Amino acid sequence: MLSVHSVAGQVLVLQLALVVLLVAAAGIALALQAQQASLREAEQRSSVAALAFAHAPGTAAAMQSADPTTRLQLRAEDARREAGLDYLVAFSPSGIRWTHPDPGLIGKHVPSGYGPALAGRTVTSTSSSAFGRAVDTTVPVKDAGGRVVGLVAAGIKVQRTNEWALQRLPLLIGCAAGALVVGVCGTALVSRRLRRQTRGLDPAEMTRMYDHHDAVLHAVREGVLIIGSDGRLLLANDEARRLLDLPDDAERRRVTELGLEPGTAALLASGRAATDEVHPAGDRLLAVNIRPTGPYGGPPGTAVTLRDTTELRALTGKAEVAQRRLKLLYDAGMRIGSTLDVRRTAEELAAVAVPRFADVVSVELLEPVLRGDEPTGEHAPMRRLAVHGVPEGSEVYRVGEQIRFVPGSPIAAGIADARPVLVRDLRAEREWREQDPDDTGRILDNGIRSLIAVPLRARGLVLGLANFWRAAGAEVFGEEDLSFAAELAARAAVSIDNARRYTREHATTITLQRSLLPRALPAQSALEVAHRYLPAQAGVGGDWFDLIPLPGARVALVVGDVVGHGLHAAATMGRLRTAVLNFSALDLPPDELLGHLDELVSHIDTDEARPGGTGPDGDDRSGGRGGAAGDEDPAGTMADEASASGGDTSLVGDGVAGITGATCLYAIYDPVGGRVTLARAGHPGPALVLPDGTVSFPEVPVSPPLGLGGGLPVETVELALPEGSRLVLYTDGLVEDRERDIDTGLELLRTTLADGPDRSPEETCTAVLDAVLPADPSDDIALLVARTRLLDRDRIAEWEVPSDPAAVGPVRSACLRTLEAWGLDGIGFTTELILSELITNAIRYGAQPIRVRLLHDRALVCEVSDGTSASPHLRRAATTDEGGRGLFLVAQFAQRWGTRYTPDGKVIWTEQTLDAAPPPGDAGNDGIDTLLDQWDETAW
Repeated sequence: MLSVHSVAGQVLVLQLALVVLLVAAAGIALALQAQQASLREAEQRSSVAALAFAHAPGTAAAMQSADPTTRLQLRAEDARREAGLDYLVAFSPSGIRWTHPDPGLIGKHVPSGYGPALAGRTVTSTSSSAFGRAVDTTVPVKDAGGRVVGLVAAGIKVQRTNEWALQRLPLLIGCAAGALVVGVCGTALVSRRLRRQTRGLDPAEMTRMYDHHDAVLHAVREGVLIIGSDGRLLLANDEARRLLDLPDDAERRRVTELGLEPGTAALLASGRAATDEVHPAGDRLLAVNIRPTGPYGGPPGTAVTLRDTTELRALTGKAEVAQRRLKLLYDAGMRIGSTLDVRRTAEELAAVAVPRFADVVSVELLEPVLRGDEPTGEHAPMRRLAVHGVPEGSEVYRVGEQIRFVPGSPIAAGIADARPVLVRDLRAEREWREQDPDDTGRILDNGIRSLIAVPLRARGLVLGLANFWRAAGAEVFGEEDLSFAAELAARAAVSIDNARRYTREHATTITLQRSLLPRALPAQSALEVAHRYLPAQAGVGGDWFDLIPLPGARVALVVGDVVGHGLHAAATMGRLRTAVLNFSALDLPPDELLGHLDELVSHIDTDEARPGGTGPDGDDRSGGRGGAAGDEDPAGTMADEASASGGDTSLVGDGVAGITGATCLYAIYDPVGGRVTLARAGHPGPALVLPDGTVSFPEVPVSPPLGLGGGLPVETVELALPEGSRLVLYTDGLVEDRERDIDTGLELLRTTLADGPDRSPEETCTAVLDAVLPADPSDDIALLVARTRLLDRDRIAEWEVPSDPAAVGPVRSACLRTLEAWGLDGIGFTTELILSELITNAIRYGAQPIRVRLLHDRALVCEVSDGTSASPHLRRAATTDEGGRGLFLVAQFAQRWGTRYTPDGKVIWTEQTLDAAPPPGDAGNDGIDTLLDQWDETAW
């Protein structure tokens, strides 16, 4: 609804009043016009009728006759009725009526006023008559001589003319009503549109808004332009006129004709949207914003605002510089120290500052820092590690070059005081040029003019120097640049120090691990073996492998993995490897060995899991925190700082964490029968490649990882391997990775092994690592490839021995003949003595079956087995004992000896070297006689 208080409402009321007034005036005018038309019609009708009757033939003659009334009355009435007149009267020049519609008035005198007609003129007028006021026309009738012989008066009453006008009144009223309706509707539409445009505001508000807008438009310190869609300037406020220096008649002219800068004029005429585009306008720089007016209810065109940015240019430049430097510091924090490598960290510092801060950056570090040690001297030489910003192969800055600073030079003084040094103009710095004229001369010849040298300082120690250089075309370094360079170098120094300390710890860990891993595999004849060990990029870990020769020409293969990285994992690996070596010396089968190893790990975990207290040996396990106040904790501090800097704390490890998670695979291969016995505790199973190239992953029963077995028995599997088969043992880092599941890795390993059936173990190791190794190994990798061999049947001799002492001699003789056939006559006597003692003891104390086996391998192996599990051992024999010295003789003449238990009993074995040299401990006959008095055997 329209309110009468709004502009649109008031305009509507005013327009309605005007429409009604205009329609009323038009109606009155039409009514008056109709009345006048009726009068004119009456005059015309009366005039025509009077003239027609007056000039009708016989009218003049009748008037001159003796009885004009008789001759004219009837004719006059007929003419009156046909003409629609109220009266048609003929009268004499003296005024006596001859005819009249009322016969009673015939012969009477007409009213005066017909004098002009007597003069010969036709007179039309409105006058009174016997019928009232009427429109009357009087016409003279003349004879042939021109004399007036009578007069004819024809008249129509005025009342009849009003009736004629009233007959037209409905039409006039209908037209007026239609005009009123059309006018009201048009007025309503106009008011409605006006209401939309004025948003229902009343005149006071409209006036106030206009005043405010006009005041703001001209008072605001921002130029405002309104440009039409045809590119003509429609409005410009005072500020826009001042900024653009517009002429007084600028409105309605095209913006391209106002003498503006070409770029500015083209932008204003284009009509495209723009946001803070900077354009020149004389000696000013204007920020131009352009928006279309159409979407906001206005006519097509653009609204332009202009701001003078000249005065803010300097402040904006400083703010941009500060913002760029904050961004550079942020990027430096993200990019510097991404790895714990000293050289890489120095290269990251040099790369992040070029070209955003300097044209060239070089980084030099003290020699001890490169080795991971702490620097010791102020003037020690430095090694240039990184240069960025110069063409490759440039002679100005050479990476790897040793740098020395002359004492007393600005840079040497800055290093000594651990403060940054600013040299604005290197050409004027004589002391800097004198320290190395050739090198500094090349620097100046390449256009370098300004330098900031900042010592890389961390934890109170100067690690090196960062040099920021600018060429002649760049802005000279200033004090603000000096503070920024110091901040940038300080952040980089922390990362370099972390990398240095990591380098030291990494070297220590690598040294420890290398000392714990086998340096070379022992010589043996059962297997052709190749191996690989690759530490993870995150640091060394706890993977290990081993090859252990066992009695009877057998060989044990071991692969294990301690979960985690760092010193703790490496030390744990060494403990487990040592335990495996010790358990292997007992000649235990794989299941028993892993059972003992599981029990050992459980004890270790229990000891190391004790919170805060001391270990079994009384050492403090609180990591040094239980010491006196002020005691340092280097290891703990290193772990904390490395963690804070994103470093790898695995080198230090958790001093109180358990080692649960160790796994192991243990296999024993016997080249006599070509059989291998395997057992595993949480470790991936082996891969087996047969001589024909068939690859399989034998099903080896898996037991829980070491330390988690809980006393559960370990299961074994025994496989028969053809000669030339390859047994591939590995840790999970080879086949499993963050980006690849273990099934994919195993399938890739299978494919690689199947592609080369004739490969040697060395070639197999190389091919496997090339094909299966993850791109970014996250875990250690240990790989052991063994190709099987069989002991020649001609080098094996076996005999069954009955339980009769008399059988010793024949067996001993057969053994001597076999030794002669093998060309081992030189050790025949010693072997005869050893066999005699072992066979005699087996017959005396053992049970059937009793067997003797000789193996000719790298050493001569003598084995005597029986059906009992009682094991002999040495003891001191009393002087009164008659026996008990035979086993001592065996121990003296054999290189090694021992007992191996089997499911059916035991095997007593000895090994002898194949040369004729006396075995270790041989003291001659006198020594033997003396020792025989001291030792005796135990009962079996």
